Order: sequence, then structure tokens, then C-alpha cells
Amino acid sequence: MASKRIWAPWRLEYVKGAAKDSAHECIFCAKPAEGDDEASLIVHRGELCFVILNRFPYTNGHLMVAPYAHLATLPEVEAPTIAELMALTQRAMNVLERTYAPHGYNIGFNQGRVAGAGVEHHIHLHVVPRWGGDTNFMPVLADTRVMPQSLADSYRALRESFA
Repeated sequence: MASKRIWAPWRLEYVKGAAKDSAHECIFCAKPAEGDDEASLIVHRGELCFVILNRFPYTNGHLMVAPYAHLATLPEVEAPTIAELMALTQRAMNVLERTYAPHGYNIGFNQGRVAGAGVEHHIHLHVVPRWGGDTNFMPVLADTRVMPQSLADSYRALRESFA
């Protein structure tokens, strides 16, 4: 019997990026500095923090809230920045509620490589909308997620909701 393939070409960019060492540029520092929010997937900018769409999402609408300051651990982040980070997390949830009507959320920090941080030297909070039935056999058997909406469409919908 011939083996079946599921093509997920977007994964190549992720796999190549995972092979890079930590000496490469920090995305949470570089993306806000680029000045092109659409290309960088920044859906909202605050004074001390910003909200960015995850380029390799677990689900559609997977957002990350990060401070502009390059800080690796939560205890390093000053109180005003924590306050804005949490306020933007609440706002992100409200935006996701209006845009996608998820059934729940996973919200959290992965601090350190052993805790699952893909970018371990710049603290950021994940806001992952969830729906009943959004987990299936694809991630387990094929290491592939089925995304019903493109990143560009997600960006436009979320950017509009933040405005």
C-alpha cells in the first residue's frame, strides 16, 4: 500500500527556524522595529507591549502579547509593563470573542526551553482560542494542524477588531 502524504509547506519555515541558534535576531524585538505591522502580523500596539499573531499557530487567532523590552523572565518585567500586558491580554480575549467566538482559551507563558519556549530570551504570553473538537488525529499522527483560515485573513479580521 502506498504511503499517504499530507503537505504542510508552511512547516518548512518553522523547521528551518527551529534549527537556528539563539544568536539570531529576536522576533519580539525585530518585528515591532520593522515598521510594517501587516507583514510582521502585529495586530495592536500599546505603549509598553504589543499583540502579534503567531506565525505558526496552534489554532486560528493564536495571539502573543509581549513587552517591547527584551526581558527573558517574568520577574524581570516591571509592574507597569505587567499591568499593560494583562490589560492587552484581556483585550485580545475580547477581540477573539467578537471575531471567532471560541469555546475556551489556553493562556500562558512558556518560560525557558525546557518549558516549551520557542523564543526563550524574550518573555511573551500566548492567547490561544479553543473550540470543542479543535483537536484531532492530525497533530498526533501527521505533526500537522489543519487551519481553516489563512494568516493574512486572520490578521485582517483581528486588526479590524482591535481598531
